[in-house]
Order: sequence, then structure tokens, then C-alpha cells
Amino acid sequence: MLVAKKSILVTGGAGFIGSALVRHLIAHTSDHVHVVDKLTYAGTLTSLDEVASHSRFSFSRLDICDADGLSQVMARADPDVVVHLAAESHVDRSIDGPRAFIETNMIGTYTLLQAARAHWEKLPSARRDAFRFHHVSTDEVFGSLGATGYFTEATPYDPRSPYSASKAGSDHLVQAWHHTYGLPMTLTNCSNNYGPFHFPEKLIPLMILKAIAGEALPVYGKGDNIRDWLYVEDHARAIHCVYERGKVGHSYNVGGDAERTNLVVVETLCSMLDHIHPRADKQSYHQQISFVSDRPGHDFRYAIDASKLKSELGWTQNESFETGLEKTVKWYLSRRDWWQPLLERGASSRRGLGIST
Repeated sequence: MLVAKKSILVTGGAGFIGSALVRHLIAHTSDHVHVVDKLTYAGTLTSLDEVASHSRFSFSRLDICDADGLSQVMARADPDVVVHLAAESHVDRSIDGPRAFIETNMIGTYTLLQAARAHWEKLPSARRDAFRFHHVSTDEVFGSLGATGYFTEATPYDPRSPYSASKAGSDHLVQAWHHTYGLPMTLTNCSNNYGPFHFPEKLIPLMILKAIAGEALPVYGKGDNIRDWLYVEDHARAIHCVYERGKVGHSYNVGGDAERTNLVVVETLCSMLDHIHPRADKQSYHQQISFVSDRPGHDFRYAIDASKLKSELGWTQNESFETGLEKTVKWYLSRRDWWQPLLERGASSRRGLGIST
């Protein structure tokens, strides 16, 4: 019989990566998990349906900019670990409306750090020593790579979009609270995630759903921008691994060893759909691919060196890009009940296209 060992507070736990972490923790640990989420456009409780009735799960609807609300949640949840995932995360949206990114990613992180620090300072000494604040960030804070090289934990920050700039700011705040106040923290910078429960405006789910709807598949520019793709359940295991065993004050890069151009990603999806879900007219989904104007400041290439995480903590990916993508395609084909309501709320439009540089 599982006995609760820790209390884990997860901000943004109804989002894509957050809900994957919550499902992982309920399935593979004996910890209690308390989710804090504002339930904006990208947060949906249906992503947590399979754990919602579990005795070790609880939920608070809350904006992380709400200092009083966070203090009350800290008192109720009494966390041993805070995992901070709540963030505005879509580059295109940050181009169209950067204010929300500054407010949530920077002001919200500051507010959460203050609440976590106040909670941590009141803990008994043994729990103070074991407490962790884990911050989940992105490889986009490092800027853009050329044709060669990889982001490491020592790569200088060079954000290029309002989104990545706001995430870089939040990273610096977390590190400052560690160095100034002693708050025990760890940090991860991850590559592009994909998998089940991904909000339909992001590249892979967007292309799957547009393909099966018979719509054009809009690829930015020539489709030659390169990303390293990480299956979301592998990422959830990495987060858990780092806050449990990572060195306090250290950051760890998390990648999928799966560099692909955007065009190759879309073409691979088309080939999979041709096999798994053929069009009624027997034509290939490839003919739906179209090219649209590139978005402003589109970073050319991201690539992660995750050797520190692998060598120090023993983490490795369970899924290759192909196996993870096949699971993702099959999930979307079988879970119209999850994504159809989101499409009806207008979740499938591409943003950031109409801005001049």
C-alpha cells in the first residue's frame, strides 16, 4: 500500500507539461500532488480527468500573481517541493500580446518565489534542508544556434522573443532567490515538447487536426527551422528526477536527441497519417502542405546537450521521435472528446503572422 511521503505543489498543473507531470507523480510515487492553475486558454481540467478523483490529488484555481491566494495555498498544501510550470508559453501569442507574458512569467514567478520563501523559512530544519523549488524553463532563453553546436548549461542567455525574454527573466529571478535568500532550487531548460494533451495551436497537434479536417498545413517560411523534439512523458520523468536528485543551485538541460526541421516534422506526420488514417480520396496528406510568411525573429535552430542530466542523474529518453510521434498521432485520432471543445473555442489559428519587422 502506498503511503504519502511528500507534498508536491505544481503550478500550471492543468497545462500540457504540468498535467503530464501530475499524471506521472500520481501513477509512480506515493506523494500528494496539489495543482494550482488559473485555467487560462491552455489549461484544462480534462487533462487531469484520470487523476481528478484520486485521494492524493487536489486542485486550486488561482492566478500565481495573487499573493494572498498563494499564501493560503501554501498553508493548505504544506509543500515539500514546489514545481513551477505556470507560464504563458506560445511565441506567436507573445508577438501579438507581450504584456501577459511579462505579468505571468515574471511578476507571477516573483510572487510565487516570495510565497515559497515565506513557507520554506517556517519549516522545521530537516524539512527546510530537503525543500526544493524547481523551475521549468525552455531552451529558447539561449537564443538561436547556427548549423552546428548545442545548448549546454553554460550557454549565455540570448532571448529573441517576448516569450523567451520573459522566461529568461524568470530563470534569473529563481537563481537570484537562491543566491540571495538561500532558497533551495533546481532548474531545467527543455527542448520542444510534444505528446498527448498538447494545446491545438502548437505545431504538431495543429498539423494533425488540420490534416484530418482536410485543411491546408501552414509551414512558416521554407520550413527549414530546426527544433529538438522531446516526448512530454520523458520530460515529466526528467523533472521528477532533477528535483529529487539534482544538485541544489544547478540547472539541467532536457532534450530528446531528435533534431528535425519543421518541414520534416510535418512530412513525417503526413506519412504516418497516410498509413494510420488514410484520406477518403486515397490521396496523400502531403498535398495539403502550404508555406506561409515566416514569423518575426524566428530562431533558426535549437539543439540540447542533455549529457549532464544523463551522466549525473541517469535519466534517458524512453521514446524516439518516431515512436513518440506515432503515439501522439494515435492519441489525437482517438481523443476528439478532448480537443474538439478546444477547437470550438478557437484554439487552432496561427498567430504572430501579421507583424512587420
